[in-house]
Amino acid sequence: MYRRVAIIGGGAAAAALLSELLERQLPQPLHLDWYTGGGNSPRGVAYGTRSDKHLLNVRAASMSMFAARPHGFLEFAQRGDNSIAGTDFLPRRLYGDYLETQVERALERARAAGHDVRVLPFEVDAIVPEHDGVNVIHGEDSARVDAAVLAIGSLPPQPLSGVSDAALDSGLYVTEPWSFLAQAKPDARPRKVVLIGLGLTAVDVLLELSALWPNATFEAISRHGLLPEPHLQHASAPADDSSELIEAMRDEPYIRTWIRLLREAVAQSADWRTVVDSLRPHTPSLWALLPEAERSRFLRHARWAWERVRHRMPPQVMAAMKALEEADRLHRRRGRLQAVDVAGDKLHLDIRRPHGKGVETMDADLVIQTVGLNTDVRRTHHPLIRQLSTNGHATADSLGLGITASAEGRVKHDEQTWPHFYVIGTLLRGTLWESTAMPEIRQQARNLADRLLKSE
Repeated sequence: MYRRVAIIGGGAAAAALLSELLERQLPQPLHLDWYTGGGNSPRGVAYGTRSDKHLLNVRAASMSMFAARPHGFLEFAQRGDNSIAGTDFLPRRLYGDYLETQVERALERARAAGHDVRVLPFEVDAIVPEHDGVNVIHGEDSARVDAAVLAIGSLPPQPLSGVSDAALDSGLYVTEPWSFLAQAKPDARPRKVVLIGLGLTAVDVLLELSALWPNATFEAISRHGLLPEPHLQHASAPADDSSELIEAMRDEPYIRTWIRLLREAVAQSADWRTVVDSLRPHTPSLWALLPEAERSRFLRHARWAWERVRHRMPPQVMAAMKALEEADRLHRRRGRLQAVDVAGDKLHLDIRRPHGKGVETMDADLVIQTVGLNTDVRRTHHPLIRQLSTNGHATADSLGLGITASAEGRVKHDEQTWPHFYVIGTLLRGTLWESTAMPEIRQQARNLADRLLKSE
C-alpha cells in the first residue's frame, strides 16, 4: 500500500476519498495530507448553500457518501426527522451537514488508529509527478508523497465571449452565481434580471432571487429555451432489461444511431425516465466507445437534450418554476448571447435568435451567467491547473471536458500515464462523461481507495 498520500481539493469528492481511505482496517499507519484550499469544510460549491430552497436533484436514498453503505445519508437525515422517506428530495444544506459529520468521524477514527492526517487549509501551488512518486508544493514547502489525487471539482467560471471588460468591471455581470447568492441583499431590488443558461444552476438562482426580490422579473436565455425535466412525483425503477438496447448501442457507436435507438426504446416504455436511468451504469463504457468526432457531434447537437433529461429537478421545484411563469415573473427565450456592454446604469445585451431570425436586444439591471460546470482546462486561469498544463504534467481533454486520464483515474501527459498521480470527480468527464454526481463519485472514491491501499 502507499504509505503517504496527498489529496488536493476540499469538496465532496475529496471528502469521499478521505473517508474511504480512513474507513479501512490497515496493516500499518497511513500518512495523509489533505489540502482543502480555503478552509476545512468539505461542502465545496455544490453543498455550500445554506438555503432550504436548494434541493438535491437525487432522492435521499441514493445520496450516501459510501458505496458500501448505500443508505448512509438517509439514516443521517432520519435521525433528525424520522418522517423523511428515501424518495424525498432534501435540502443540499442538509447534505453538507452530512459530509461534515462523516469527515469529522473519519478524522476521529484516524487519530484513534494512529494515522497521521494533516488537514491543510491551503492552495497547492504546484504538483510535480514523477515515475516513483509525486512532489506537492505549497509556498516554500515541498512534500514528497507516494501518490497524489487531484479532487478540485469544476473550474472557476469564465465569462462568455462577447462580454465586455466594462460589463465585468461594472459588477452587473455575474460569472459566479453561488458567491453572488451568498451575498445578495434584499435592498438591491433590481427590476429586470437576465439569466444566461437554463439548467439546474439557473433554477436554483431563480428560486432564491425570486423570493429575495419579489418585484423583479427574470428573463432566462438558452439555445433551447427549456427548463430541465422534472422527476416523477414517485420513484420509478429503471427499465427491467436494457441489455438489448445497450448491446445495440455498443454495436454501432454513432450518435445518430444512438438517438434513433433511444427514441425507439422510449416509444415502447411506460415512461422515458426509466430508459434514461437504465443507461446510467453503462454510460462510461458507452462513452469510451465513441470516437472523438462522435463525441464532438454529441456535444454540439445532443448534449443540451441529454442534460435536460439526465439532470432532472424535483417535482416541487418544477411547480415553483411554473408558478413564476404564471405570475409573469419568468420568461424563457431561445437564443445565444452575442454581446454584453454597459449602457448607462444598466447592461445592454445582443441575443442572436435561432434559425437566422436576427439579433434581439434588451437591457437589464443585472445579468447572471448560469451555464453550468466549467471543465475546460485549456482556457482556465486556475493556477494549479495552469501549472500542470504549462509544465506538461497533465494534458487537457481536446473537447474541453477536463484532464485526460485512464479509466481508473491516472493522469495522462501526452500519450504516457503517471503511475502515482490521479484525478477524481468532475475533471474526469472527458474519460467517463458520467462523473459529476455523488453516486458516481462515491464509486470512484471506493475504487481509488482500493487501488491506493492494495499491497504492491
